[in-house]
Amino acid sequence: MLNRTTAPDFTRSTDFQLILPEELTLQNGARAFFISGGTQSVIRVELLLKAGRWLERVWGASYFSSQLLSKGTSQKSSFEIAQLFDQYGAHFEISPGLDAVSISLYTLTKNLRPTLAAFRELLQDSIFPEKEIAQLKSIYLQNLRVNQEKTSFQASKLFRKKLFGEDHPYGKELEAEEVQALTRDQLLEHYISFGKDFTVIVSGKIDAASKQNIIDEFSSLPFLASAQKNITTPGVSALHERVGKEGSVQSSIRMGKKAIARSHPDYAAMLFLNHIFGGYFGSRLMKNIREDKGLSYGIYSSIHTLQHDSYVVVGADVNNENLDLTFDEIRKELKRLRTEPIDAEELEIARNHFIGSLQAEITTPFAHADKIKNMFMFNLPKNYYQRLIDTIDGVKADQLQDIAARYFQEGDFIEVAVG
Repeated sequence: MLNRTTAPDFTRSTDFQLILPEELTLQNGARAFFISGGTQSVIRVELLLKAGRWLERVWGASYFSSQLLSKGTSQKSSFEIAQLFDQYGAHFEISPGLDAVSISLYTLTKNLRPTLAAFRELLQDSIFPEKEIAQLKSIYLQNLRVNQEKTSFQASKLFRKKLFGEDHPYGKELEAEEVQALTRDQLLEHYISFGKDFTVIVSGKIDAASKQNIIDEFSSLPFLASAQKNITTPGVSALHERVGKEGSVQSSIRMGKKAIARSHPDYAAMLFLNHIFGGYFGSRLMKNIREDKGLSYGIYSSIHTLQHDSYVVVGADVNNENLDLTFDEIRKELKRLRTEPIDAEELEIARNHFIGSLQAEITTPFAHADKIKNMFMFNLPKNYYQRLIDTIDGVKADQLQDIAARYFQEGDFIEVAVG
């Protein structure tokens, strides 16, 4: 009989076994990955289009053209499209991003054929109706008006603008007048120009018939690789900026700098050091800013890795009278990383938390596919995640101090506050 008064034995593992994908090159030249696993008869078919904001010729073209794919074809209205997916218990999801656009179909394996045919129809026959464009613009502008009142939105916008420049794809935030000026022709031009560079990533319970169905549908689509686009990032004009907001009793702060790429030899150690600094609930920033001084309900530090750049950012909301103190304490924690070795207990707790959290992320075949997608997008080796864990499992306190000296100098951090 189970004795619930005794805790189970602690077991520690550093294994990270991803489902081995089957990689194919379709007849049209597109690449396809099949990640077969799980016990539920569900499949996710994801199309990764190289059509994100990075490639835009007109600001907003990527977001609006991708969102309009499900808003009407020559044969079906947006209501009829939604009704079709509902009829089969399927879900169609579009996620426009800075580097790429992700279009995903979640469907029961037995309903793959009709839902995949509808997916293909949207890719080839979407007509971008003017009525749907106007409605989508209206929704976007309403959300923008709401966000403009949030200090957190304004602080993030200001931080990215200072880090990358206001005319850089990673620093740009769409303004109302730019949304209103977008035309149907501009949206069609973006999709026609960049909607043919795609990769197929399939995950779930994939039988032979389903696999062949997917190959047949996407092999017949036109494929054309997009040309490379190089963009220069301007230098940062000022490291510190504070913007007042009438009536606000709180300020949102953002503090950060450029970071190294995933492929850099120091990336694993820098990622782990950031975890200790502000990457989880037991981090130094949480203990200092939230628990010890009660300056904020929560504070985080995260690393955002993009295809053409990366950055680390600290974020929190604090009362206006505590703004200077909060910035001072963040700088002190940055300095501590460089000047004081991390003690063994703190290091081991953070190490176990990081490795365990990463392992817990791959509980479904869809999650495995997300990791494989990252490796594809960033051109990483197949054993990337296992190497990441092995590096973090073996990193020493003195090595982390060296990393802090290279990448966490408090004087290099941009500081912005809105409130």
